[in-house]
Amino acid sequence: MTEDWKQGGFGLYIHWPFCEAKCPYCDFNSHVAREIDQSRWCIAYLSELDRIAALTPGRVLRSVFFGGGTPSLMAPDTVAAILERVSQHWTPANDIEITLEANPGSVEADRFRAYAQAGVNRISMGIQALNDPDLRRLGRIHTVSETHTAFDIARNCFDRVSFDLIYARQDQTLKDWQAELTTALSMAIDHLSLYQLSIEPGTAFGDRFARGTLRGLPIEDTAADMFEATQEICDAAGMPAYEVSNHAKPGSESRHNLIYWQAGDYAGIGPGAHGRLTLTRRRHATEAWSQPDKWLRQVECGMSDKVDTLLGSDEQADEYLMMGLRLTDGIDLRRYAALRGAPLCETTISDLAAMDLVKVADDRLYTTLRGRMVLNAIIERLLTS
Repeated sequence: MTEDWKQGGFGLYIHWPFCEAKCPYCDFNSHVAREIDQSRWCIAYLSELDRIAALTPGRVLRSVFFGGGTPSLMAPDTVAAILERVSQHWTPANDIEITLEANPGSVEADRFRAYAQAGVNRISMGIQALNDPDLRRLGRIHTVSETHTAFDIARNCFDRVSFDLIYARQDQTLKDWQAELTTALSMAIDHLSLYQLSIEPGTAFGDRFARGTLRGLPIEDTAADMFEATQEICDAAGMPAYEVSNHAKPGSESRHNLIYWQAGDYAGIGPGAHGRLTLTRRRHATEAWSQPDKWLRQVECGMSDKVDTLLGSDEQADEYLMMGLRLTDGIDLRRYAALRGAPLCETTISDLAAMDLVKVADDRLYTTLRGRMVLNAIIERLLTS
């Protein structure tokens, strides 16, 4: 296999698995714990960083992302120790991005200042809604007032601030969403992540949906109208989409997430974290143990990930296609062909282009606005042709 990962770069994902409460729509690996031994967890993270560093010497590090869970519940000393160890192992890119996810209810000014002093330079806030009734429906434990307070603190501590919103919520109208998004854009610094509510199996919402008790979800046409309105409003505000659900001022795109979408290498550290690492020219898919206690014990015993699978050339090419087509500038057709050893089917591409779902320019394949609304169907068609 080649060192294709270099076209996407190298990053670290640090997963903090704990939350104050489990949201009913959330299918992430998050857990509520009464007590957390921060010192023990810090030692485990440092041990994993040492292990990954031994596998990836000499690399330039493009990003570090603290995700969760609610990483803003991490002790600032833990974050500082992790970033100090990171700096000992890898050469940082000149524009290294170090992001920490935060929930408004867990934000304190002193804590945020301590994160900034530790080296965090970007905050991603899980706001999700800008009215209290919908926040309660989503199981969020913060209020709109706390949101504004937390956002002001973040804005004073960090130059780069992103926040998430969920749309197509229960009983939400197109007019409601247009007004809420306009308000969000008046607050935004440089980046917004705007997700359509997804009902996932195994979540509280998923169980209620299966029983027929999750009422008020918009019909498919309304959700599509909301997606189109999102593009129009954000474009007009100078924050266009660069990925299906992510909008940014030019130059403020999430460097960490671009590693995923551009098929770079990333180490996943922490319970349930996934990774992609190219080692001795072979690409590995890794997955850590999901249960926090088990992950902690395994790390302390010197054990590695739960899953470490070699990816073949076809699997690499398919992942590049699936992730890269999420970006508005799509994929490099020559890179895809080099990975797979064969090009994508030209007839399929022509058929999709005739339906105004994809376009090809300068050897790049990308989806149109209409195509992004049916992205999964396009990917399936390309993969099976």
